[in-house]
Amino acid sequence: MKKIQLEILGLSSSQSQTGSFALVLGERDGNRRLPIIIGMFEAQSIAIQIEKINPNRPLTHDLFKTFAEQMSVNITEILISDLKEGVFYSKIMCTDGEKEFELDARPSDAIAIGLRFGVPIYTVESVLSEAGIILSDLEEEEDENEEMAVKSTSSASSSTKEPLNQTSVDDLNKMLNEALEKEDYERAAKIRDELNKRN
Repeated sequence: MKKIQLEILGLSSSQSQTGSFALVLGERDGNRRLPIIIGMFEAQSIAIQIEKINPNRPLTHDLFKTFAEQMSVNITEILISDLKEGVFYSKIMCTDGEKEFELDARPSDAIAIGLRFGVPIYTVESVLSEAGIILSDLEEEEDENEEMAVKSTSSASSSTKEPLNQTSVDDLNKMLNEALEKEDYERAAKIRDELNKRN
């Protein structure tokens, strides 16, 4: 099983779901992006670690780190291992110096813990090919997109008002490109999920 290393590219608040955030992971040696919708607490925990802020009292993920260190357990890597029915699964890979073992975790918790241990984040090709979004060079496509925008203004504007499950595949692909250009990764993730249901 070939692992693909990811890095955190951004964390933005959800525009449509109050209390949700879009965590955007990027393929280290590629142009694919993996947006994951996470909760407010996990987003705060990740942001605090990224910004190197020391909270007055330890958060749950800080407590996990302290507990693991006291028990002589070290985290070696985080693996986003699977995607089933739109739900991401991940594993925290651990060692106590003698044996290796893994813990099942939500990706948001696993990444928050992994950041505290300074370990790499990986995924597998099956997850990235199913849920990843490819960012192409926008400059090369600018002229093409402008032509498409002129031709499909009326159809695209009407389709954005419709629920995604009633929108045609062509319009979904156009909406996906628009969301990527605007860096609205949360909307892009929802459109991607709808497209995956159709395949």
